[in-house]
Amino acid sequence: MELEKITKTESRASRRYEDACGAAHALDLVGERWALLVIRELMLGPKRFGDLRADLPGISANVLTQRLEGLEQAGVLVRRRLAPPATVQVYELTPWGYEAEPIFQALGRWAARSPSHDPGLPLSAVSLLLSFRTMVDPVRIRGVKMRVGLRLGREDYLVRIHGGTLEVARGDVAEADLLVSGAPPAVAAAVYGGVAAEALEADKALVLEGERGLFARFVTFFPRPPKVAD
Repeated sequence: MELEKITKTESRASRRYEDACGAAHALDLVGERWALLVIRELMLGPKRFGDLRADLPGISANVLTQRLEGLEQAGVLVRRRLAPPATVQVYELTPWGYEAEPIFQALGRWAARSPSHDPGLPLSAVSLLLSFRTMVDPVRIRGVKMRVGLRLGREDYLVRIHGGTLEVARGDVAEADLLVSGAPPAVAAAVYGGVAAEALEADKALVLEGERGLFARFVTFFPRPPKVAD
């Protein structure tokens, strides 16, 4: 067991860049495969191990365990136990961990311009909601006041637009002006793919409840950046 620990420590050390550049050190901290996506999935609040696996279907339990341990050692996240009656263990970003969101925004805007980016690939609920915070056009939401509830699988989220800002949080959607229910790829198809809500409803991919007309306006707030020339 001691030899295994030493081997793991040496293996981690060998993957360090030994470079004083801050970007290099950032890659020392979060450059392992899946590490950034684990952080992404925690950006809207804590999750259980099983929820992380469900939202990152390509990751194995072993690799997820390794990434969580590494990010905890780096001070990016912490483990804690929820208060009764839940009493389950969850993983949560530290305040410093939450400061990583601009990394995802910059990478997202940059990569969305790639001609090879495929928006039709699987998409998690958190990824979709973070994309709203990334792609929203402040000019288009100026003077808008709107509350859109999103029922995405196991979780409910509320998107609030007011005062020229867009806020996203898990929570009660009872106060929403419009409730949109469906899988994240279906919502993304309407917002980013230009698919009409009526067509998605006809296919039973989306259900709209409340002030239905708001959705046609909502999908215009997130313009996609132009693709780079081939």
